[in-house]
Amino acid sequence: MASSNTVRVGAVQAEPVWLDLDGSVNKTVGLIEKAASDGVQVLGFPEVWIPGYPWSMWTSAVINNTHIIHEYMANSMSRDSEQMRRIQVAVQKAKMFVVLGFSEREGASLYMAQSFISPPGEIVHHRRKIKPTHVERTIWGEGQAESLKCVVDSPFGKIGGLNCWEHLQPLLRYYEYSQGVQIHVASWPAEFEMPDPAKISWLYHETGEASYRASQFMAIEGQCFVLVATQILTEENLDKNNLTGNPVTKTPGGGFSMIFGPDGKPLCEPIDAGAEGILTANVNLRDIDYPKAFIDVVGHYARPDLLSLLVNPSVDKHVTMMEK
Repeated sequence: MASSNTVRVGAVQAEPVWLDLDGSVNKTVGLIEKAASDGVQVLGFPEVWIPGYPWSMWTSAVINNTHIIHEYMANSMSRDSEQMRRIQVAVQKAKMFVVLGFSEREGASLYMAQSFISPPGEIVHHRRKIKPTHVERTIWGEGQAESLKCVVDSPFGKIGGLNCWEHLQPLLRYYEYSQGVQIHVASWPAEFEMPDPAKISWLYHETGEASYRASQFMAIEGQCFVLVATQILTEENLDKNNLTGNPVTKTPGGGFSMIFGPDGKPLCEPIDAGAEGILTANVNLRDIDYPKAFIDVVGHYARPDLLSLLVNPSVDKHVTMMEK
C-alpha cells in the first residue's frame, strides 16, 4: 500500500490505431507518457485497445469481414513480444500502474486480454475475458480459471479489472469484490447511442448509456472506485473497419468514459463521445470505508449461510502427460 491514501487515477478515452500493432504501441506509449506528465499513478485502457475493437462483426456477416479478421490476427499482440516490452519500459519510466486491454495472440488463437503492469514494468497478472460476448466468440477464445483472479496488490491499493460485459456477470463481479478491489478498471469498446428503430431493431443494453450505468452500478455494488475506459470511432476510419453505411456506429462517437466513486458518484467531468482524452481524478482510498459501512456485500451485508459462491480454481490444460 502507498504511504498516502490519495491516488491520482486516469481513464483513457481514445481512438485505436486500427489494425496496426506498431502504431497502436506508439500511441499507447504516448498516452502513458501524457498521463505521467499529469501525475497519474493508475491508468486504465479500453477493451482490446490494441489493435481496436472490430465492430463490423456486429453489423455484417462473418464472410464479409474475412479480410479484416486476417489483418486483425496479424496485428494482435503477444504477451511475450518486443511490442509488449516497449509498453513495459514506458510504464517503468512513468512509475505508474497500468491495466492494458489488448487482443492477445497465442499461437493461432486470439483472446480478449488484460495485462496488469506494475510500476517496475512487470506483468504482475494477466487475464482473459472468461466468456466473449455473442459474435465475439467467432474471433476470440475464452479465458480459463487463472482469469478468475482479477485483483492484484500495488503501491496504490488493490487494482482490479474486467472487460466489457464481464460487468454483467454477477458471480464474476462478486468474486472480484471478495478479492478486496479498491480501484477497478472497466475496459470497454466503443458503444453508441440507440440507433433509429426505423432502420434497425436494436437492444438498449448494447448502448454507451447502458454500459455507463453498468459500470456505475459496479462502483455502487462493490464500493470501489471505477475507471471507465472506452474507445471512440471517427468518420475517416469507418471504411477501414468495414462500417460505412450502417445505422449503428454513429461518428464521431462511441466514448462514455468516466471515473466513479465508491458510492457511484461521478468524480470528473465527461468529455464528448467522439473526443480523445484522459479523464483524471484524485481519489482517497479511505473514502471506501463509508459506503462499505452501509453495504459490504462480501462482509456484514452478506448471508453466506443462505447464499454463497462456488469457484473452481483449477486450470484445464489442452495436453496432460500421463504419469507412469
